[in-house]
Amino acid sequence: MKKINYRKNLVFLTLAVALVTLFFASCKTEENSFQAVSDDMTKPGPVSNAKVENINGAARITYSLPNSKNLLYVLARYAINDNRTRETKSSYYTDTIMVDGFAREKDYDVTLYAVSRANVMSDPVVVKVHPKTPNYIAVNTAFNITPDFGGASFFGLNPNRAALSVHLLVYNDKTKSFDEQDPEYVSSDTIDVSIRNLNPVPYKVGVYTKDRFGNTSDTVIKTLTPLFETLLDKSKMATYRLPSDAPIYPGWDFKYFFDGSLGEPGWHTLSSPRTFGTMSLGVNAKISRFVIWQRPNEYYGYQNTRKFTFWGSTKTNPADSPLPTGSAEGTVAGDWVNLGNFVFPNPPSGLAPNQANDADKAFVAKGVNFKMPRTAQPVKYLRYEVTQTWGGLDYVHALEINLYGSVQ
Repeated sequence: MKKINYRKNLVFLTLAVALVTLFFASCKTEENSFQAVSDDMTKPGPVSNAKVENINGAARITYSLPNSKNLLYVLARYAINDNRTRETKSSYYTDTIMVDGFAREKDYDVTLYAVSRANVMSDPVVVKVHPKTPNYIAVNTAFNITPDFGGASFFGLNPNRAALSVHLLVYNDKTKSFDEQDPEYVSSDTIDVSIRNLNPVPYKVGVYTKDRFGNTSDTVIKTLTPLFETLLDKSKMATYRLPSDAPIYPGWDFKYFFDGSLGEPGWHTLSSPRTFGTMSLGVNAKISRFVIWQRPNEYYGYQNTRKFTFWGSTKTNPADSPLPTGSAEGTVAGDWVNLGNFVFPNPPSGLAPNQANDADKAFVAKGVNFKMPRTAQPVKYLRYEVTQTWGGLDYVHALEINLYGSVQ
């Protein structure tokens, strides 16, 4: 007679039961996950005890949920301006709903509905909100508009980091109307944008701001006279190689960083403890600003510059010197002075650098403007030091630089 292994059979039976249980459990879970509607047409009760917290261009409403097992969400319906109505929804897991996009600081009616899984709406509850000044208005009215080198500067604060578009205008005497440049899309807490390529004569300039809901501010207009600047002549510039300059990748010499071409080659170094490139301007010039073009494709990655410092010298033949790392603007080391420390801006969209969208890449592709501190002295020589690349590498590449200022 065959001996039965009860222990083995018991283990097998236990596993079989477990598998069957898991199978039916998974079937049940899958069925529930697709249960998006209900045939229970009972009207849910309304929300109650609504309380309002008014904020810039928006309001946060808290409430008590009705005692309804079939409740799915709370719906808010409201007009944000004379032409547009918005709806926002909030899950039954929370007792708060945000209503935003209001065009002005005034009273608005918000209608709240509790909505069941069968899409049955409760009786309405009207809540009055009075949002504070919307961000797009607060930002636009507070812009500090001042003359700048070759144009006008518009500086302001955006403390709530609202997503805005800033529209800059210049009055055209020929057409008797304002010309508008491409909008600047911002979401940072500081806004610093400019109009460029203006002569040092009086201009009427303006600015208005829009938010993501289509609300538009009034236009602020000011008359000013830009400061003189010109694009420095690249034909007078030359590489001034010093012993501590970074070794060069073959065919990508530093001279291609200021050759007037946005094509390759540009400047490309090999691995080095410090990354310097040195040039003679051919003139003594006070630099007001500069534009840098990164190498395409990986604008926010690899060897492209993220942080850098400009050193300058007024000497006729400045000597190589150990330049301190992390030095402050104005630091003097041998024949060289720190003219300024700079950081490439993060993607304007607010996305992480490795997730930059097409608009972020277009922002870099057209060249990124940097303002030289007004305290920076006139110089004859420049040392461009890359202190950090986007990829954290010890070698760098860059395509082109334009230097603007006035010859002394």
